[in-house]
Amino acid sequence: MDNSSFPVALVFAIVVVIFIIRTLKVVPQQNAWVVERLGKYHSTLTPGLNMLIPFIDAVAYKHSLKEIAMDVPGQVCITRDNTQLQVDGIIYFQVTDPMRASYGSANYIMAITQLAQTTLRSVIGKLELDKTFEERETINHSVVSSIDAAALNWGVKVLRYEIKDLTPPKEILHAMQSQITAEREKRALIAASEGRRQEQINIATGEREAAIARSEGEKQAVINKAQGEAASITAVADATAGAIERVASAIQKPGGEQAVQLKVAEKAVEAYSRVAANSTTTLVVPSDMGQVSALIASAMKMTQAVK
Repeated sequence: MDNSSFPVALVFAIVVVIFIIRTLKVVPQQNAWVVERLGKYHSTLTPGLNMLIPFIDAVAYKHSLKEIAMDVPGQVCITRDNTQLQVDGIIYFQVTDPMRASYGSANYIMAITQLAQTTLRSVIGKLELDKTFEERETINHSVVSSIDAAALNWGVKVLRYEIKDLTPPKEILHAMQSQITAEREKRALIAASEGRRQEQINIATGEREAAIARSEGEKQAVINKAQGEAASITAVADATAGAIERVASAIQKPGGEQAVQLKVAEKAVEAYSRVAANSTTTLVVPSDMGQVSALIASAMKMTQAVK
């Protein structure tokens, strides 16, 4: 080979390499490259090997299609009750349309950040201080809805927004801590009073049930005693009636009247004997013992009348 042709071959090799480099493009996974042809949007290259026309087509923008997490700088927001809050958060978004992301906004990242800050101030301005701590989910949803509507023109999808920190002034923090302490003491006092109240209720209920049980016992005892006395009286009456019936039956038999006379005489003699046995008793004996016979005769007449 002639030495004069070596530089020509080298130049040709360099041109070929440049041509290949500008023709073949390898796009990584989860990436999208925007191609301009003669300064005008032409196409979007997908992951893999792609071919371009050298010196006519050019890669103007490269976008990552992965989910991106971006800090939103902290800012001071004023609540509905005129309280200042230092708020910072984080926003998650993803490029869904590389062409719009390239030409819809000069800097869609800065646009999303600014819109997130202004929307957050607007949402917090509608809430009172206490509600800002309770309604974090609502705040996040409102910010995402507002940004997502505007970000469609930028080829970006806002996935979610999270508040990282809400910091009120020190004076407000101290007042909130005092309020929490007072609320806890109040709940403790209420719980103690409820405990004492329940204790008194339990004691009163126990005493009432014990009194009812005692009264029921006393009532049953009285009933049982009355039933016992009634049964005793009935038994005595039945026994007396039976004895009278047997005596009456015996009187009607032969010799019954003589037996009654003898029994009356015995009882009279026993009575006089008991009276005479008592040394403190003065015994007056009838002068006529026929009166005793008259007494017996009277008893017999009564017996006959009953008969």
